[in-house]
Amino acid sequence: MEYSELVMEHFMNPRNVGVIEDPDGVGKEGNPVCGDLMEIFIKVEDDRIVDIKFRTFGCGAAIATSSIATEMVKGKTLDEAEELTNRAVAEALGGLPPIKMHCSNLASDAIHAAIADYRRRRNGSKKNESSQKTSEVPKSSEV
Repeated sequence: MEYSELVMEHFMNPRNVGVIEDPDGVGKEGNPVCGDLMEIFIKVEDDRIVDIKFRTFGCGAAIATSSIATEMVKGKTLDEAEELTNRAVAEALGGLPPIKMHCSNLASDAIHAAIADYRRRRNGSKKNESSQKTSEVPKSSEV
């Protein structure tokens, strides 16, 4: 399996590794088949991601996609960050072998989950919350 130089650079020298104490949002995604697990922490000010960190347990491609994805959204508004796709993550790294494309899904999904968590915590925008509310039972005051 051949990786691009950029994949290897982000694997060997990942950016934004770590945990944010008292984060505004946390997203966790995993793949039970390969065992990869990603955790993304965000700090938000004025609707913009001002800091982002990750912890990834997984292969080199999982670490590289986590690293580049955090770089791609740091400084962006939440709406801009929500536009991040797995394809954009893979392309930013110069491509990934087909068997490793799921890693880019995990990275973008973990960022989307962190943003959704932030919005739930802040009782803000209803965007991205409608799918999670479908399984909730309405309170008696809402019926």
